[in-house]
Amino acid sequence: MSYLARRLALFVITLLLITVVTFLITLVLPGDVATMILGTRSDPATLAALREKLGLNQALIVQYGHWMGRALSGDLGVSLIFKEPIALLLGQKIAASTLLVVMSLIFALAAAVPLGVWSAVHRDRWQDTVGSGIALAGISLPDFFWGIVLILFVARWLDWLPASGYASPVENLPLALKYALLPSITLALSLMAHLTRMTRSAMLEVLGQDFVRVCRAKGLAWGAVIFRHALRNAVMPVLTVAGLQLGYLFGSIIVVESLFNFTGMGWLTYQALLNRDMPLVQATVLVIAAVVMMTNLVIDIVYTVLDPRVRLS
Repeated sequence: MSYLARRLALFVITLLLITVVTFLITLVLPGDVATMILGTRSDPATLAALREKLGLNQALIVQYGHWMGRALSGDLGVSLIFKEPIALLLGQKIAASTLLVVMSLIFALAAAVPLGVWSAVHRDRWQDTVGSGIALAGISLPDFFWGIVLILFVARWLDWLPASGYASPVENLPLALKYALLPSITLALSLMAHLTRMTRSAMLEVLGQDFVRVCRAKGLAWGAVIFRHALRNAVMPVLTVAGLQLGYLFGSIIVVESLFNFTGMGWLTYQALLNRDMPLVQATVLVIAAVVMMTNLVIDIVYTVLDPRVRLS
């Protein structure tokens, strides 16, 4: 309970600092909220009246206090470009991004764990070289490169999947999965590369321990030693890194969702930045940061439950 209390206190303090930084950064971005609402040809008197109504002439600390007070009550304002309550927009878009992130994590783990084990078992052989080369390519090349390759090859040339678009999983789950497949694979490739290297390192460390040699000396089959004993001990750090990378995925969806026109949180953030929709920028950045922090907090707590040694550190 003491460990949990410290982690929760750190979570609250960090999130508070993020709200301050987010609020201040959006204020120094080019563009004026009043001008965006009324247009560039509005007369100065009307602009001044609107700024007074919106509280833009007040001190920064007062503006921040009003914004935080509304945010804590669930009122994040109205989007300047979509003309809808921001809370409603976020509720729709975060569901789309969650589907994308979960699919990406499943694909990454399904590919990374076998590939990492394969490389570790065949250490310093051609299999290890192939596995390490795949991981290096996934780390070195950015997400948008893989996205363009998948669009050109799978969507345009083979015509297997749509190149862009979005469907609600509530209304039509098969169509939603079809639209989410290419962007989720794009997100998964970089994560798969990191998890492959992590799996390989963890497996090599476990395979060098004494209990593996004891298992072999008892005559256990090599496959049983690897998958029933070695992998079970090596998978914990891999799952921990995978959980922490959930936050990374939520942070990197802006490029991928914009590339595939997948209307999730990343697409919404890009549209807000592109159109200088400051209230929406503040809300989307805050929500993404909160999701990243919450994911890390949950992983820390789960890891503490599974490995009590963490509590003593």
